Amino acid sequence: MATAATVHAHAPQGFIRKYIFSLDHKVIGIQYFFLAITAVFVGMFLSLLMRIHLVWPAATLPLVGEIKPETYLTLLTMHGTIMVFFVLTTAPQGGFGNYFLPIQIGAPDMAFPVLNMLSFWTTFLAFVCIIAAFFVSGGAPLHGWTGYPPLSALQSAGPGEGLGADLWITSIAIFCLASLMGALNFLTTTLDMRAKGMTMMRMPLTVWSWFITAILGLLAFGVLLSAGILLLMDRNLGTSFYVPLVVVNGQIMQHKGGSPLLWQHLFWFFGHPEVYIAILPGMGVTSQILSTFSRKPIFGYKAMVYAMLAIGFFGFMVWGHHMFMSGMSPYSAFAFSLLTMCIGVPSAIKTFNWLGTMYKARIRFQTPMLYAIGFVSLFVSGGLSGPFLAQPVLDIQLHDTYFVVGHFHLIMGVAAIFGMFAATYYWVPKMFGRMMNETWGRVHFFITLLGTYAIFMPMHYLGIAGGTRRYSQYTEVAYLTKLMPLHQFMTYAAIITIAAQFIFVVNLFWSMFKGPKASDNPWEATTLEWTTATPPPHDNFGGVTPVVYHGPYEYGVPGAAKDYVMQTDPVSVPAAH
Repeated sequence: MATAATVHAHAPQGFIRKYIFSLDHKVIGIQYFFLAITAVFVGMFLSLLMRIHLVWPAATLPLVGEIKPETYLTLLTMHGTIMVFFVLTTAPQGGFGNYFLPIQIGAPDMAFPVLNMLSFWTTFLAFVCIIAAFFVSGGAPLHGWTGYPPLSALQSAGPGEGLGADLWITSIAIFCLASLMGALNFLTTTLDMRAKGMTMMRMPLTVWSWFITAILGLLAFGVLLSAGILLLMDRNLGTSFYVPLVVVNGQIMQHKGGSPLLWQHLFWFFGHPEVYIAILPGMGVTSQILSTFSRKPIFGYKAMVYAMLAIGFFGFMVWGHHMFMSGMSPYSAFAFSLLTMCIGVPSAIKTFNWLGTMYKARIRFQTPMLYAIGFVSLFVSGGLSGPFLAQPVLDIQLHDTYFVVGHFHLIMGVAAIFGMFAATYYWVPKMFGRMMNETWGRVHFFITLLGTYAIFMPMHYLGIAGGTRRYSQYTEVAYLTKLMPLHQFMTYAAIITIAAQFIFVVNLFWSMFKGPKASDNPWEATTLEWTTATPPPHDNFGGVTPVVYHGPYEYGVPGAAKDYVMQTDPVSVPAAH
């Protein structure tokens, strides 16, 4: 075990060391959190522009002007990239993971505080880099968030494929470096700095989810980093890793012998684990909150841990299901299809365990609980369309339609974001010492839940009807114009849902300064972060190292003074199991 002496003991006094280049994991977690909030509003704004353009293709918008087809593809590319990297990867792992993982295992800080600070500022640099792509000559790239060559590999392939695309690739490469540094830190901290008595099987499921996510990040981001470097070389140094002999605008390009499919393999070998990097922390937070607000131990704790490990393991074996359209051998497609069906099993185990936790419970329907239940709902709804896309024979029909967009937005996009909302409403009292407004939290929840279903459910019907994705205009194609009423409905739903997010922002910032003061344990929870002061002191536990005697979900304990037993309570208190 690492000793407390290895961690900086005294709180820094200067403003820059305390709040900007801070080594304290709590400040770094808050920095990640606000970076993600900034990114999510940029990403939402881009999606709003897309939805407006799909319904009113001729509209000229203030500040933006007319949205041309290539502008639409730019919006699509940047929306996907910003949301996947700077929101879904940054907030759950970098934000809440950084803040709460050390506290939940009883550590005074992360194992490598300087590396932690570096990983945040590297992520910030990557964000600046990708935003800069909007402002360079030619504008941002239009090759989609997946960056398929040869479109992404040739400077002359279209507007935005010059410096904008270079900045896009550079941003992702920098982000990969930051994520690798973060993953090393998470793994070392979890393995090496747990408090006395905190065995692996006494860790909260949140810690398990961050730990497994870090393993996925360590294995996946290195592959994407390599792929990105090769793509930059193809674009700027005349190599031919991804570019075959190809003709663009009547001119033969100076490349031959490359394989565009190589990029697809490298990208999706990262890309599928990435969807689990986005969703696993949400699963951990949901488990934590469902148990706390159901006042019951989590149903099947060990099964939950093994299910998460299985999801992480299978996550690396299914990347080919993104490539059924690429002309792969039917035998390979069958193998990927079978493995994709396998990954549904641990996901189903988790779902039934969540339902088992709530079954016959005295549920407290506060805002964090509502969002956790919403997460389960979206996870199931989004997950059910997965097995359809896992069949090559069905996927070939559905692949380039809105069915896929509906599927991954429900399960990976909004499900993960509901996990973030649940975590925010649950942990803001500990982070800032003040409660968030319960009434406005509920209003925000119901509008957001209904809104997300109203936006993304119709996409499945559009896809089954043959509504193609990535097209900037549907008014020109006879059979697609019949689907316009659905597009209009989705756009109105999107406008209302995006407007509702301002309720959350006002609630968050108002509560941080003016909300009612929070007690040390407002939710009557059992894990270590609720045993310390609010907000936690610089070394998390005020010089006292906690000793752990119990598991993380000892609720409804017979014979106990209260209906819960803290992890640090002495052993004389009877345990639930």
